[in-house]
Amino acid sequence: MTDLTKTPILDRVKLPSDMKTLSDRELRQLADELRSETISAVSVTGGHLGAGLGVVELTVALHAVFDTPRDKIIWDVGHQCYPHKILTGRRDRIRTLRMGGGLAGFTKRAESPYDPFGAGHSSTSISAALGFAVARDLGGDPGDAVAVIGDGAMSAGMAFEALNNAGHLGKRLFVILNDNEMSIAPPVGALSSYLTSLYSRAPFQDLKAAAKGAVGLLPPPFQEGARRAKEMLKGMTIGGTLFEELGFSYIGPVDGHDLDQLLPLLRTVKSRATGPVLIHAVTKKGKGYAPAENAADRGHATAKFDMVTGVQAKAKSNAPSYTAVFARALIDEAGRDDRIVGITAAMPDGTGLKQFAERFPRRTFDVGIAEQHAVTFAAGLAAGGMKPFCAIYSTFLQRGYDQVVHDVAVQNLPVRFAIDRAGLVGQDGPTHAGAYDIAFLANLPGMVVMAAADEAELMHMVATAAAHDSGPIAFRFPRGEGTGVEMPERGQVLEIGKGRIVQQGKGVAILSFGTRLSEALKASESLAARGITPTVADARFAKPLDRDLILRLAAGHDALITVEEGAVGGFGSHVAQLLADEGVFDSGLRFRSMVLPDRFVDHDAPYAMYDTSALNAAHIEAKVLEVMGVAQLAGRTA
Repeated sequence: MTDLTKTPILDRVKLPSDMKTLSDRELRQLADELRSETISAVSVTGGHLGAGLGVVELTVALHAVFDTPRDKIIWDVGHQCYPHKILTGRRDRIRTLRMGGGLAGFTKRAESPYDPFGAGHSSTSISAALGFAVARDLGGDPGDAVAVIGDGAMSAGMAFEALNNAGHLGKRLFVILNDNEMSIAPPVGALSSYLTSLYSRAPFQDLKAAAKGAVGLLPPPFQEGARRAKEMLKGMTIGGTLFEELGFSYIGPVDGHDLDQLLPLLRTVKSRATGPVLIHAVTKKGKGYAPAENAADRGHATAKFDMVTGVQAKAKSNAPSYTAVFARALIDEAGRDDRIVGITAAMPDGTGLKQFAERFPRRTFDVGIAEQHAVTFAAGLAAGGMKPFCAIYSTFLQRGYDQVVHDVAVQNLPVRFAIDRAGLVGQDGPTHAGAYDIAFLANLPGMVVMAAADEAELMHMVATAAAHDSGPIAFRFPRGEGTGVEMPERGQVLEIGKGRIVQQGKGVAILSFGTRLSEALKASESLAARGITPTVADARFAKPLDRDLILRLAAGHDALITVEEGAVGGFGSHVAQLLADEGVFDSGLRFRSMVLPDRFVDHDAPYAMYDTSALNAAHIEAKVLEVMGVAQLAGRTA
């Protein structure tokens, strides 16, 4: 690492247009300074480090050659975009990344005209770029469209759907395959092996044997050095058959960290291309920062860290994370039942299945970034007599929803959905908020939907899912540490559709679904000072509802309040439907449902996000006072 405080070239670049006057030598220095600035910024904020470091040279080359924002660069996945944000007028705010009121950790249209398309999830860029290209040719926004897609993102079916359509339409657009041999976890699948084969063949074919197509775009020699041009042309002639068959001119592999290759290549294709072009750039995730390069995930996501040592400043907790509890519980269940298998879609670390894989490698399947396939693969396993646990983040399960309905629920197959990152997830913001799974799962006939109130309850729900063979079942749990409750030796099988009374009171009942239970209990403690002791219950199940518990709470209290970490249309809506069907509202019951607001909640610390969503203890307390008709008293004593 050089002196990180000296960035003379970067200091001159306020916007990409300032790069047009820089020489190639200065652009190379700019890349070095940009890498240092990225490391420095993320050391302060935490965030996705490795992906951005891997595209520093690509970022410089793209902004130097293309005319952004007229030309659209679409980053896929958007966590590659930190260097891009620094170069596009946001350097002065880069140390607010992922903080409340600060820059988003992904591309965001509302944040800058240089972010033409938001991308928190993967594999959307080629479809979007094709949309921009067609819009341009129909008289819409002018300019070229460039999709920068990671090799892990290329494994999703949507990317191939877009490639197929783009090749058919023949529109001028550029796809840069950022091939760093890993997405979040090491790569899996035949595509990864295919890409590796393209750049592992040696020696390269001779220039005179170059195939037609992409090479025809390149008028030899390049203006910047015949020797470089010849070496590059050799590299452009191998492989590429798959992409060429889809209608693309394939160029590559090229060194994605060598500006002497990237700059003349991009200048040439920009001036000569008439149809779709795919440039295969080989990069290294975490490039240029040893702690990231040496990490197993190449520095994918980090907390704040010391720049010199790379040591992360992670807060200590006495409670285990929910993800770790899930992993241990699943391993325990699988040790007693050899039909249990684990499935993840490129998130073995994030879902805890990495630990499961270490114990049961033959029963663990990472299918890559392919959630639709993961769900139907799990359905096939279930139909074949296995007990699949499909571990997918709430926000990623949205991508496989049709498969949940058509392939799992309609056939009533016993697939177990372990839904991590349920509720609001903090710095990743709205693209990763698990706000909708309660609503989109609880409306499916035969689906069992559970939510863990704490880490001990999560153990029970893993055991319950393992024992449940009569149809699909899902259990949700949040990101982060548990509440510190005493842990059982092993999980107990819960009775399907039965909740529990946690605290008996009178007057008003609070029925919680999920980890807002701890906030409900805090609210109850505060209310006790006012002489109010509400009943507090843990629903455990949103589908099927505990009818007896809910009707008993309704009959024995003047008011009933439901609380959940999900959007409108979820648990509270199902409770309201039950109460309406049973005519309970006719008796004068006062009912309130506390849900996430009907808007996308911007990134912030999780507690702050729940605060702005009015779902913390103080808000539950205020809701109790309101429904009991003492709102004015609450105002006088606040």
